[in-house]
Amino acid sequence: MRRVAWLAGLLALSAPAAAQVTRFEVTEDVPAFEGRAFGAAGSYRRVTGRATIALDPADPRNAVIADLAAAPRNAAGRVEAVADVVILRPEDPRRASGTLLLDVPNRGRKLAPQLFDDAPQPGANNLAAAADAGIGFLAGRGATVAWVGWQADIPSAPGQLALAAPVLRGVTGTVREEFVFDHRRNPATATLAWPLAEPATLSVTVRQAWADPRATPPGLAVRALDARRIEISRAEAGFDAAALHEVTYVARDPVVLGMGFAAVRDVVAFLRWDATDANPLLAGGRPLVHRAIGFGVSQSGRFLRDFLHLGFNEDTAGRIVFDGMMPHVAGARRMATNLRFGQPGRNPRHPQDPAWPADAFPFSYAVLEDPLSGRRDGLMGRCRLSGTCPRVMQTDSEHEWWASRASLLVTDTAGNHLDLPPDVRAYMMAGTPHFAEPGEADGGGAAIEAMALPRNPMHAGPPMRALLAAMEAWLAEGREPPASRVPMRAHGTLVPAAAAMPAVIPGLPYAGIHTAAALSDHAAVPPREIGRYPVFVPRLDGDGMAVAGVRALPLAVPRASLTGWNPRAAGFGAGALYPLQGARVPLAPTREARLAAGDPRPSLAERYADGAGYAAAVERAAAEAVAERLLLLEDAARLVARARLEGAAPPR
Repeated sequence: MRRVAWLAGLLALSAPAAAQVTRFEVTEDVPAFEGRAFGAAGSYRRVTGRATIALDPADPRNAVIADLAAAPRNAAGRVEAVADVVILRPEDPRRASGTLLLDVPNRGRKLAPQLFDDAPQPGANNLAAAADAGIGFLAGRGATVAWVGWQADIPSAPGQLALAAPVLRGVTGTVREEFVFDHRRNPATATLAWPLAEPATLSVTVRQAWADPRATPPGLAVRALDARRIEISRAEAGFDAAALHEVTYVARDPVVLGMGFAAVRDVVAFLRWDATDANPLLAGGRPLVHRAIGFGVSQSGRFLRDFLHLGFNEDTAGRIVFDGMMPHVAGARRMATNLRFGQPGRNPRHPQDPAWPADAFPFSYAVLEDPLSGRRDGLMGRCRLSGTCPRVMQTDSEHEWWASRASLLVTDTAGNHLDLPPDVRAYMMAGTPHFAEPGEADGGGAAIEAMALPRNPMHAGPPMRALLAAMEAWLAEGREPPASRVPMRAHGTLVPAAAAMPAVIPGLPYAGIHTAAALSDHAAVPPREIGRYPVFVPRLDGDGMAVAGVRALPLAVPRASLTGWNPRAAGFGAGALYPLQGARVPLAPTREARLAAGDPRPSLAERYADGAGYAAAVERAAAEAVAERLLLLEDAARLVARARLEGAAPPR
């Protein structure tokens, strides 16, 4: 085992002021994946450790962190936090590609192995058994992969990376939370984001949807079970299982959550440039990585957008942290993290608050004027000034264009077409839900009671692997990646919600449902809405599927309609979007069957002469996607082989 490395104590006063990681403790250094080898990259090791950061509140690069100046300090006047770190690196440093992929943990979990390696859970989070590497895409490329705990409102635990950050003891403030239970149990229990300071301040209202007036009907009540758990007695009449319960209370002891951004910044800088034995990526006196890509899924994608917006892609020595950045399924959202009593884990969904702080201007990478707030800003505003902007490839599921206001990436605040900057690409994975487990690309999907239509389990792994390879080529060789593939106003593929569906399709009931975007005054409790921003959705084809975006093979050669939206079922807030899911509605097998059902979509028999014809169509579509660099050759071979098996099976 590699010896445990320490950079003992705090840095000497003569050390460079830019150094922020003051100690890196390796707690485990073991073979990963049971010693499984990955082609030219060989075998891997899994390194687990803890990084201590110490921030100078007077440094302008740290001063943006909310409450940092009020936090307890060490003897040197710095504010400390400790981050969990896990690293996968080639056993033989000479086989490393030089790329560091930093997968920002999602609620403490590792998600890149699921998306890029088709690795199953829980193994994707463990990195121990041979099967935990899935198809071995990341390791096969010689990548070094790392995870840094950044979320300070969750505990450090096995399989869960976190940040231990300072607590402001005795500080109190009002907190507002929303709960949608999607069940009928009464009373219902819930966990508060922050400890309750004054039980007498706990209150609850109910309404069926955000736009409805708040109500306190007979029977509605809330009580504290302890400092973090509450019990809500629900009104028996007038509200269904998806009624929106809003709870307010006075909380205590906030944590300096914004230090999570600094933890990622400083640990990545440490791994890239520290030349002492404390660096677990040191090889021959030099770090084995020389380029870094920041990647994050959902919550973690929103983290990266805020990381960029707040200026953390410049380290305290003025160097660029991530050369490339890939926020995934983040839409036009950011985070409610860098504020007192923030809620990093909260993700309001339709029909909840359309103006939660996670959904505030700026939405896009270009610097724009916002007439509602009077601000001028953009996600790249700060990095443009410091010359530390990464190359960005934002990838979203189709669901984000219905539920996460993704149209605001490519429209201004008045709803006009907006070009992306030349160092930014955006891609919509057409026909995909927010996130799906690997291995079910065109399967039926388990039923969800609160959802009106069958679940869409389409996995985005194949195009995402191609785009990661394109990002590496962009950084290492300067080779331009594929052009953006998203709906746009200028192309006529981004439309008002009421105009999205061209015709009535039985089994695909769409009535303009989407999530709005608004600006509210959150200094008021409850917040006061100031105004709304225009939001658009993808234009659909005659099959009810998006015409723009990256149309993977199940859309290019369909056997079912695959959507990024799915309505809620009766009794569960019907008329709103079900969170995170899309729908899969099979095509009729024959012309006679579809005519009997009144289905305008051509049947399987009308599209493909037979199973061999279907497989041939998939093979042609795969070749086209490979030529466009939206599919890798090895994925094309796998998908064509699967199509041949599906073509030989009776239609479902």
